[in-house]
Amino acid sequence: MNGIAGVLVAVLPLVAIAVLMVGLFWPATRAMPVAWLVAVAAGVVGWGMSPRWVAAATINGFITATQILWIVFGAILLLYTLKQTGAFDAISGGFAAVSDDRRVQVVLLVFLMGSFIEGAAGFGTPAAVVGPLLVGLGFPPLAAVVVALTGNLMAITFGAVGTPLIIGLQDTFASSEAIRTTVTAETPYTIASWVAEIGAWAATYHVIVGIAVPFIGVAMMTRFFGAERSVRPALEVLPLCLFSWASFAVPYWLTAMFLGPVFPGLVGAMVGLALTVGVLRLGYLHPDEEWEFDDRSAWPDHWVGEIEPGESSNRSGAIAADGGTAQAMPLWKAWAPYALLVVVLVATRTIDPIASFLQANGVLVWSDILGTGLTNDVAVLYLPGAAFVLVSLLTVGFHRMSGDEVRGAWRETGEKIAPPVVALLFAVATVQVMLQSGAATGSDSMLIVLSQATADLAGGIYPFFAPLVGALGAFLAGSNTVSDILFGTFQYGVATDIETSRTIMLGAQAVGGAIGNLIAVHNVVAALAVVGLVGEEGRVIRLELIPLAYYAAFAGLLSLLFSYVLFPGTF
Repeated sequence: MNGIAGVLVAVLPLVAIAVLMVGLFWPATRAMPVAWLVAVAAGVVGWGMSPRWVAAATINGFITATQILWIVFGAILLLYTLKQTGAFDAISGGFAAVSDDRRVQVVLLVFLMGSFIEGAAGFGTPAAVVGPLLVGLGFPPLAAVVVALTGNLMAITFGAVGTPLIIGLQDTFASSEAIRTTVTAETPYTIASWVAEIGAWAATYHVIVGIAVPFIGVAMMTRFFGAERSVRPALEVLPLCLFSWASFAVPYWLTAMFLGPVFPGLVGAMVGLALTVGVLRLGYLHPDEEWEFDDRSAWPDHWVGEIEPGESSNRSGAIAADGGTAQAMPLWKAWAPYALLVVVLVATRTIDPIASFLQANGVLVWSDILGTGLTNDVAVLYLPGAAFVLVSLLTVGFHRMSGDEVRGAWRETGEKIAPPVVALLFAVATVQVMLQSGAATGSDSMLIVLSQATADLAGGIYPFFAPLVGALGAFLAGSNTVSDILFGTFQYGVATDIETSRTIMLGAQAVGGAIGNLIAVHNVVAALAVVGLVGEEGRVIRLELIPLAYYAAFAGLLSLLFSYVLFPGTF
């Protein structure tokens, strides 16, 4: 189905998502099943998809969503295991001991530690973890949420050990025969190596635009939550912000270039933390005068909800009510599970016999789904979820967890992962119905029709808007991964139609999916919920539009520059 009628029918699922989630504020758990129904209706009525193809595409989407959920489950399980043992509070207390200056704490906890958590767990976890730690240190809860959402932007594209690129792009492209054939015929890449190249371009965008990220987090705190309401106090830590960016960005970019999309966030954050903490402990880059929030009595009511700043209830007692620290767990012991996780992930991906064994065993495969030729699988042992679960189980003994603590970690994991299940299942299924509508009928799919129409409308200037499209997807779906699934094929099609680099365009998509997380509704709600401040979503989103506008504009300009001036011959 082509022409204006085809465009109008193809866009209906995306319109449904926008209206329900943005206009009516429906949660993704309600909006995505409706969007799937709309996609099915569009496929059947507009494209003539048979019930068999609709069912097969839906099943294919559910299998891909299961891969994501397995990773998320393992990541969250390890996170809450460490929270139960007090390890995270010990880590936070260690950072607090480096400096009492709130600006320094934002750089360490939000930019560097938040990036580490994002690289390991992803899916909105950093703000939900770092926010309460900041409140425990005495930050106003609203300030804690605003800066916690801002600080880990550079790591989001590679969050949850590369899930947005590996699941969001690699698996989606592998399921498209047209893209798979084009890539292998026109380039020396496989789909996996090409997506790794896309990741390297995304890291390049982030390294350039992200130079301001640590400073933006500090400046938003001093401007909107400081007594003087000014960015001048942030300028006093500009050298520290630049040093922390450089110590993160260099290993981050090198890892993306040479090791692929799994480890950039983790490696960048670990190296950045070690270097920045080391420099501060040596007495360098610390501001001359300590910066603190105004007296608690001067704070507006909307800054604080159900949880009073400075409160803490954890096994380690790392953050006391007066803001001091009393670490019961040594820092090496608190960090040890994540260090082990990195070792396990590196071993399972770089040692061929181990990788081959895990890829060949424990794989749940559905071949030729309902006779359509579609095939998908869940590599239970090879996906990062298995490494997370293994380290979580080892931590039980290593940290001498009680039965109640183990049950608490699993219970909290179940509560945390339950809401995304329905949303992810139907979000990915919606994309698969739109993607397979062409294969089912031997015509252009809904996404191809949309990409052609967009290319005709925007013309050669479209690369500027590519990051915003990615941001829209994350805003609607609350996930960089789902944004890549929703719009990766779309952006590929537009780049093909306007005859510009598909690799550079998809790098911009991956970056856009990261910045959309700043205003993703369920991320904002989750971050506010854990600091007892639900109901202030509007205030948070309005403030987060500032870093989003900066990042989208400069990433868009880079996309134009890369596509037409510096690297016009890139595939």
